[in-house]
Amino acid sequence: MANTVNLATKFLPVIDDIYRSESVTELLDTNTMADFTNSAEVKVLKVATTGLGNYSRTNGYPKGDISATWETMRLSQERGKEISIDRMDDEEMLGVVFGSVTGNFMREWVIPELDAYRFAKYASSSGVTVGEGVDLAKDTILDAIDEAVAVLDENEVPQEGRVLFVNSDLKPALNKALNRQWGSDDIVNAVVNGYNNMKVIYVPKSRFYTEITLNDGTSAWGYTKGGSGKEMNFMVVYPQALVQAKKFILPKVFSPDENQKLDAWLFQFRLYHDAFVYENKAKGIYVSPKTA
Repeated sequence: MANTVNLATKFLPVIDDIYRSESVTELLDTNTMADFTNSAEVKVLKVATTGLGNYSRTNGYPKGDISATWETMRLSQERGKEISIDRMDDEEMLGVVFGSVTGNFMREWVIPELDAYRFAKYASSSGVTVGEGVDLAKDTILDAIDEAVAVLDENEVPQEGRVLFVNSDLKPALNKALNRQWGSDDIVNAVVNGYNNMKVIYVPKSRFYTEITLNDGTSAWGYTKGGSGKEMNFMVVYPQALVQAKKFILPKVFSPDENQKLDAWLFQFRLYHDAFVYENKAKGIYVSPKTA
């Protein structure tokens, strides 16, 4: 059993490293304020007050109201997978085989689904601004982004820290929309990595839908675009408007002698996670969908 524990501890960094290098929503993890460490549910206090009124030298201060309610966030997504490696792959090869299998599994299935779920959850959350469906090109993409920024500015969303997620299909259009100049070292970078103080992150279009369907693993795996979902052009996000909670359970590792099903090493993965938009901060997210 000690060997089983050691293997689980050994392979966890592999999973974490792959997630950090491949996920496009990972940079938003650092803004998670709610702590789901020992609970599947967190309650967030929402406070609202009234504005100013005229002070009376006779009657004093105008009376105002304060409302305080609890906003409940509960993790709802429990996903998993079981992988077997035959006994004939000896222990010296196990790390190589498992590392390769895990890497492919994470890149092909886990990480795309995690990103797609988060984007769809944000796009469909109540209070988030969703623009009209439009197909953007070189001559229209900057105006559309500027319009989104203007909406966030009008809603008094803080400017610092905003992130612009762009559909990878629109990368050439965005690159061509801006002029370039040669630098002193005669090197030019045509890729737009930032725009008007916003970090630009390009999202694979297969992860960028307003709605997705999570398959249960009986007849289909992973996820697909939801029935009424649309592909997105871009999404502007103020990170403090959302919460990302992710629980990677240590992979269970069973030796062939412990595995009662097959004469094989058995690896079991479980991902427990969710994503939320704060109700009072939903205006910090703007979604530009494509046409139907």
